[in-house]
Amino acid sequence: MALPPPSDDRLTIDTPENVTFGYRVAGIGSRFLAALVDSILIVALIGLTYFLLGLLILILEQTNVLRLASVFGGERQVVAWLGVGFGLLAFGFFWGYYILFELLWNGQSPGKRWVGLRVIRTDGAPITLVESIVRNLIRLIDFLPAYYGIGVVTMFIHSQSRRLGDLAAGTIVVHDRATITLDSLAMKTTFASVPLTPAPTNGAALPIERLTNQELALAEEFVHRREQFANRAALASQVALALAQKMSLPDEVIQAGRAEEFIVEVVRTNQTRE
Repeated sequence: MALPPPSDDRLTIDTPENVTFGYRVAGIGSRFLAALVDSILIVALIGLTYFLLGLLILILEQTNVLRLASVFGGERQVVAWLGVGFGLLAFGFFWGYYILFELLWNGQSPGKRWVGLRVIRTDGAPITLVESIVRNLIRLIDFLPAYYGIGVVTMFIHSQSRRLGDLAAGTIVVHDRATITLDSLAMKTTFASVPLTPAPTNGAALPIERLTNQELALAEEFVHRREQFANRAALASQVALALAQKMSLPDEVIQAGRAEEFIVEVVRTNQTRE
């Protein structure tokens, strides 16, 4: 399959196995929509924080607890300390929101997940804690002078719509690819527990035309995301066996311990057959 030429709205990544993956770069419109959703959630969290503060103060007044606070310096001091504590909590929501979700959801915040976006490194690898902290601390500069004023200007200028935080952290926002899980693989194919035995394989002779687009996409996803799987070797064996059986090949075509290479060969053959 012929690869499309690279363009500014696509991020093309070449793996060491000469397998190419493409991402569609997120534009200003989709990123603004995701940021709007996240901003609404952040404002709601901060508003809920101060609502709880007011409710707590009201409860303390009704239970006469604040009157006993004179021992610690008076009611005003207690209320001030409560305000400081809840203010720090609100500050944590504002700055920690993106960092927390980007780590928990592998580069996605609730807004990005709703729109279908994901933050990744420019080499295609998942975002790390350091990169998430850098890109979100610089968000303060991107936010100036008003709602993402500098950030929007930077994204307009940059060919891949990266703001200052992305440039500093070496990250980019792309449209998300479908996530492949063990459960989804098990629903699409039936795996057989057949031992692998050494035997040569020839990528040019692989009848990949017998595979559906969905099965080819699964093979591509495995090659691209295999570093993230805890049971990488076992999953590679299952995927390789499923592909071989669908192509009506004997299980022995997969050399022992070389399941990943077989899957890479399937993907490479698919990308070069047209």
